[in-house]
Amino acid sequence: MTIDSNATDPASIDPISTDPITIDSTTIDWDALRAVANEAATHAYVPYSNFPVGVAAIVDDGRVISGANVENASYGLTLCAECALVSSLHMTGGGKLVAFTCVDGHGGALMPCGRCRQLLFEHSAEGMLLETVSGIRTIDEVIPDAFGPRTLAAYRDE
Repeated sequence: MTIDSNATDPASIDPISTDPITIDSTTIDWDALRAVANEAATHAYVPYSNFPVGVAAIVDDGRVISGANVENASYGLTLCAECALVSSLHMTGGGKLVAFTCVDGHGGALMPCGRCRQLLFEHSAEGMLLETVSGIRTIDEVIPDAFGPRTLAAYRDE
């Protein structure tokens, strides 16, 4: 299965197909995915920083999910938009992320913080694509040599 320009419309994905989604930056409608992230940013709860962040991703079954940041007066308990995205991933059926974008309240591209890169890595399909401030990158390019489930599995198998 290949993600085409209708990728943000879950109805355009054949739910019975067992073919994996082909991850190819040219077949992902980044403008449409960014529009979902922009909409998500309008739902951010940011009374302290006034810096809304919205994210959107395509899941390996074709679903499009999104999230927004939620601040807290203690600051340390603030949830990045990526946390909301991963929660949405699991609340709507699980799976692996194949494409991701993050925007500020004006629609400008943002890079996930280090914690969120690790969170995305944990829930990404191999080769997940991210729209970054410097173009399309893979998850391995934005968090090289990452520690994750495969590291733990390899350790247990020794």
